[in-house]
Amino acid sequence: MLNAIVFTHNLLAENFAKTAHGLLRGTERYNVLAVIDSLHYGKDAGEVLDGNKIDVPVYKSIAEFIDASDVQAECCIVGVAFPGGILPAECRSELIEATRFKLSIVSGLHHYLSDDSDFIASAEKYNVELIDIRKPLGVSDLHFWSGKILDINVPIIAVLGTDCAVGKRTTARLILENCNEEGIKTELIYTGQTGWMQGYKHGFIFDATPNDFVSGELERVILECVDQSNPDLILLEGQSSLRNPSGPGGSEFILSGNAKSVIIVHPIGRKYFIDLEEFEYEIPDLIDEIKLIESFGANVIGVGLNEEGATKDELNKIKNKYSSLLEVPVVLPLTDGVKDIVKFIKENLSI
Repeated sequence: MLNAIVFTHNLLAENFAKTAHGLLRGTERYNVLAVIDSLHYGKDAGEVLDGNKIDVPVYKSIAEFIDASDVQAECCIVGVAFPGGILPAECRSELIEATRFKLSIVSGLHHYLSDDSDFIASAEKYNVELIDIRKPLGVSDLHFWSGKILDINVPIIAVLGTDCAVGKRTTARLILENCNEEGIKTELIYTGQTGWMQGYKHGFIFDATPNDFVSGELERVILECVDQSNPDLILLEGQSSLRNPSGPGGSEFILSGNAKSVIIVHPIGRKYFIDLEEFEYEIPDLIDEIKLIESFGANVIGVGLNEEGATKDELNKIKNKYSSLLEVPVVLPLTDGVKDIVKFIKENLSI
């Protein structure tokens, strides 16, 4: 694993830093030494994220980390999904400074640093790399949907959500870990830049793929996973949500990815889609969303409740309500874990 620091500007505690959050919760690609955040410096990153220490310190600047650390970092990861995928002007100087400290930069932004003349000049001068993992592949390297996925017998579960940034990837990782602990050989197909950074073996970056090829690339990586890893179970990391107007997604996982089962993550503390509050665009009712998923031909086999903005009493009340209505496991993934969902998988998916 490469030694890395994660740059979050001053957004470590915000949903925008979900890339950083994923890396702090676990990665097989990087050894995270520290977080760089000008608002939360001096704290432990885990305390900011979940209230629990993980021995990853937060520094005010890259220079401060370099002065204080006995361990040499090899790269600086942009840990924030800035609005529109564009690097804010106020972040440029610090990331360019990272190259002067001989740090390569890993970015999942739509703003490609490897096309930015200032970053190119500094990277060349200090002999470091600019790694833009969201750069699309050439058309000759992409695939159309072939239908071969219909011959796969391995159960496929899509982990979807009713909004963006609700914990789909984190819930999927928890299920992955618990399934493997239970002897179910499970693979997770990543579909976003954070999944790549976490080091999963199989996947592609959904929103860096031209629309005509999304279905084919999803099919390709599932076929590759079956051929190379021979799993008992495949999990698909969902993106956005079926009805988020700023970027609807989800039907591809059910229809093109042939996921007959769905685990859905729902933020009970939100009324409106994230970042669309000004339009008062309401998140669908969970039961209504489940009916929509069923209309695509899939069954919801578990529910994860996002705990943001809700009290413990509210969470328990909603959890009990949906458990009775749906007769499938309803869990708080970060508090309860996902053992009930994994038990349901073992008992109902013939694994």
